[in-house]
Amino acid sequence: MGEHAELTLTSTGPKHTEAIGRFVGESLSPGCALALIGTLGAGKTMFARGVAFGNRIPADCTVSSPTFALVNEYPGTLTLFHLDAYRLSGGLELDALGFDEMCESGGAVMVEWADRVEECIPNDHLRIDFEVLAEDTRTLRFTAMGPQSSQIVKKLEQTAQSLLESI
Repeated sequence: MGEHAELTLTSTGPKHTEAIGRFVGESLSPGCALALIGTLGAGKTMFARGVAFGNRIPADCTVSSPTFALVNEYPGTLTLFHLDAYRLSGGLELDALGFDEMCESGGAVMVEWADRVEECIPNDHLRIDFEVLAEDTRTLRFTAMGPQSSQIVKKLEQTAQSLLESI
C-alpha cells in the first residue's frame, strides 16, 4: 500500500457512519489531519462525532458541527480540533483562526468542507469524501495523502468488514 492508499466503504445508516468515525478516532496519532468533504447532510458531522468519541473525549461532551463557532476543541487521547470551513471565504480566514498552530500542537485536526480551504490542509492528510446514495446510505471514500494517513487506511482496510458487520 503506497502513500496514496484508497478505500471505499458503504455506510447503511448513521450508526455505521459513526462507527467508522470511531475507528478512525481510535487510530489518530499526533499531527493527523482529516479533510471531510461532502454535501449538506452527507454524514460529515456524524462521522466527526465518531472520530471524537473514538479519540476518547469525555462521555458528557456534545459533538456538533462548528458551523457558527468555526472551531470546536475536544479533550481526549489527543486534543482534537474540529473545524468547519463552510462559512470561510478561503485559506486566509482559516489561517486567522490559528490553523497552523492547531496542526503543530501535537493534537489532531478535522476539517468539514475542507475542499473550500484545500490549500491550507497539511500535505499528509486523510481525505474522506462522503456521497449520498439513498436516504440512509452513503459511500465514504478514504484517500490517504501521505505515510501517516496511509496507516489509518491500512488499519481500516484490515478491520472494515468485521466493523460494519458488528453494528
